[in-house]
Amino acid sequence: MTYDELTQPERRVWDAFPAGVAVDFRAAPEEDPAEGVGWGSARTVRGEVLRALLLSHPTTAGEVAKVDVRGARISGQLDLRHGDITCPVHLTHCYFDAEPDLYAARLGELHLWRSVLPGLAAVGTQFDSFVALSECRATGMVSFSLARIARTLYLDQLRAESAHAEEQGVAVALNHTVIGDAVVATGMSARGEVRLDGATVTAQVSLSSARLHNPGGMALNAEGLTVGSDLTVRGLYAQGRITLRSARIPGQLDLTEARLSNPDGMALRVSGAVIGEMWLRGAAPIDGIVNLRRTQLQLLYAEPALWPEQVRLGELTYTTLLPHLPAADRLPLLEREEYLPHAYQQLAAAYQRVGDDAATRLVQLAKHRRHRTTLPAYARAWSWAQDITVGYGFRPLRAAAWLGALLLIGTLTYALRNPAPLKPGEAPDLNPLFYTFDLLLPIIDFGQERAYAPHGWSQWLSYALIISGWLLVTTIVAGITRAISRS
Repeated sequence: MTYDELTQPERRVWDAFPAGVAVDFRAAPEEDPAEGVGWGSARTVRGEVLRALLLSHPTTAGEVAKVDVRGARISGQLDLRHGDITCPVHLTHCYFDAEPDLYAARLGELHLWRSVLPGLAAVGTQFDSFVALSECRATGMVSFSLARIARTLYLDQLRAESAHAEEQGVAVALNHTVIGDAVVATGMSARGEVRLDGATVTAQVSLSSARLHNPGGMALNAEGLTVGSDLTVRGLYAQGRITLRSARIPGQLDLTEARLSNPDGMALRVSGAVIGEMWLRGAAPIDGIVNLRRTQLQLLYAEPALWPEQVRLGELTYTTLLPHLPAADRLPLLEREEYLPHAYQQLAAAYQRVGDDAATRLVQLAKHRRHRTTLPAYARAWSWAQDITVGYGFRPLRAAAWLGALLLIGTLTYALRNPAPLKPGEAPDLNPLFYTFDLLLPIIDFGQERAYAPHGWSQWLSYALIISGWLLVTTIVAGITRAISRS
């Protein structure tokens, strides 16, 4: 393309490029670039002209070349596929007729602030500096799949939608993207799927105050995401599934004041992930299924009221559980799926770490009672006996209470209805208290039981005391053994 083939606005851009001078076509700084479809030839620059300019690299000694165009209509397609472009490209407040194609290109810095695009294709592109689409509007997919961005990717206030939003398409694609610094997508709005699966971000990802709209589909796919510090999604509003399966987040997954909704399916899946802290402070009750199976957390902050009816907790591990609440407030969550011993063990351990022994015992007792429902009838009977007598070893005073009550009954009975001596003249004097002790405690022998034989209904009472004594001793021993094994 020769200089003579350029229009007047294109010559302005061409002439300004070697020295990096800005060319501003705007009538006013506050004008809306969405009106660019009506901009005439005086504000139109062809995509092929920008391609020729960027690939020819005309330079001026002592100057830094840069494309810096503001408020232009970019007609045709800006096709930079496989191009090697080291200078900064700033096309701000612009209106693009066609989707820019940067496939497998190498660029320095790309800045499209407040521009309107039908999408962006930057698959496999390498950027040696930052990329900014702040406050842009895209009516088609914005894709950085497999791209490498040396510095920060700015998507703050971006409004993007899939070209096939009605078919639950992809609005923003960062799958398997490698980013040398951070992703700033604060206040981003997306209609369609946002993909971060397999992405690697050296610093943090911020989606605070973002609005993700893909009802019935995937709102945020961050499966296998690896970040260097935090994934911040404070105030996130999401309609559709969110998945963080196998994510690696050493800092915080901050869902403070988030609102998650996918009423007909999975709302939040954080399974198999390794996360430092997961915060749900002030979050609205989640509408849909939550899956936290096999995830490892150092800290989990969640109010019981935010969990939905279906929560999957199998092999979830955590060190600290906040806020600190009575065990009775936490236990109902564990009853919403099949009996999982590990879930009770984790909750008990969390209370034990903060020294709340009463809550620890209550959780352990609830675990045994829940386990009882899974046992066959004969085992349930023995379990009931352990619960009633010593509370599975967590209520040792119950055994003393039962022993005292039976001792009182036996003492009064045999004081009023003396059993007959087996060998008159040889039997020791009857002592109703110690006679009852002999019946109740098989390991103690005061010589009373062997010397006297009750008759009638008092004989049946003696049988009952003997059986009760054996049950008490056995359950007490079982409870003590369990307590010792816990310590």
